[in-house]
Amino acid sequence: MKAAQARPGTAPPAGFALFRQGLRPFFLLCAIWAIATVALWLVALHWGGLPEGPLPHARWHGHEMLAGFIGAALSGFLLTAIPNWTGRAAYSGAPLALLAALFVAARLVLLPGSPVPAGAAAMIALLPIPALLLAVLPALARAATPRLLGPPLLLLAFWAGDVLMLGEAAGWWDGTFQGGALLSLNVALALVGLIGGRIVPAFTRNALRMAGQEAAPRPLPGVDAAGIAALLAVILVDLAWPGGPLAGMAAAGASVLALLRLSRWHGLRTLGQPILWVLHLAYLMLPVALAVKAAHLLAGAAWAAHWLHLQGIGAIGLMILAVMPRATLGHTGHPLRASRAMVAAWLLLPLAAALRAFGPGLLPGMLPYAAAGAAWMLAFVLFLAAHGPMLLRPRADGKPG
Repeated sequence: MKAAQARPGTAPPAGFALFRQGLRPFFLLCAIWAIATVALWLVALHWGGLPEGPLPHARWHGHEMLAGFIGAALSGFLLTAIPNWTGRAAYSGAPLALLAALFVAARLVLLPGSPVPAGAAAMIALLPIPALLLAVLPALARAATPRLLGPPLLLLAFWAGDVLMLGEAAGWWDGTFQGGALLSLNVALALVGLIGGRIVPAFTRNALRMAGQEAAPRPLPGVDAAGIAALLAVILVDLAWPGGPLAGMAAAGASVLALLRLSRWHGLRTLGQPILWVLHLAYLMLPVALAVKAAHLLAGAAWAAHWLHLQGIGAIGLMILAVMPRATLGHTGHPLRASRAMVAAWLLLPLAAALRAFGPGLLPGMLPYAAAGAAWMLAFVLFLAAHGPMLLRPRADGKPG
């Protein structure tokens, strides 16, 4: 039976649709956790009195921005993309609810004040990603398309960073937390390069063609493959020789190649379409973050010492916040138009990145941390206000999913 089509001006379909497709629970959790993690961190940083849990406060904040915030976004993306790639039905119902429950349990056992011992908390917190990969493996195996294995393998590498972080906290090994955090951060950046390098030019080309303009990427043979290889080199060099000149050279090379890739995608022609220009802006933050990292590692530039936050907030955070609204609109039956709230959110996140990366050298005391945190939280509050109801309700066009 054909699904009924919603008429313009009618109320959205009633009901609860949180577990009808993968992006719904995980994009909600991503935004909620983005706000909660920073709010708790600011409380601990500015006022104290927050009890410690299995991780010290600073490590908990870093871990949860990676495994919690980024992990939720990657989970929602993969659970939504794989049905599109393989033609299988959307992940939904009880299996999806179980994956979301595992993710929530992982967050709860690591909370400040959690009484769960570090070893047990680590074992629980490490469950969500292997469970997700086991869930998607059958579809990938049936598809038998090697290129589809790239994002899941990178997600596995992202999880390996989590194993290194929580393994030190649990006492399984020593001195691996920082290396694990950098591994997860760099893998997430490589995913921005890999997936962003596909969707940014594709979405731009499609939109401009609909407007009667030709917008094929400008030819520059080999730059796409070289750009991805350079980001993978950043992962490997930072894993083996972090913080040295070789890591700085790897970052500089990857920055140049990422900028060359971006220069081919006609970004200036998207300035009238916020839902497109934000993708270009997010991708631009990738070479900017890598260039700042190179400046610190190669030239010892003090102003660039907080490059890690430019990479996490600016490149990765903004790409997540750029993709989630677009995917939400498309998969809930709404037109691909950015709301004013989302345009404001997209401007707030680069501000948060700049405040956190450069503010400590320019502003007094704790002001840059509070200001960056406020801008970050407001950006995700705006996302929840604009798109949270869409993720909870059935599709506006009456179709399944």
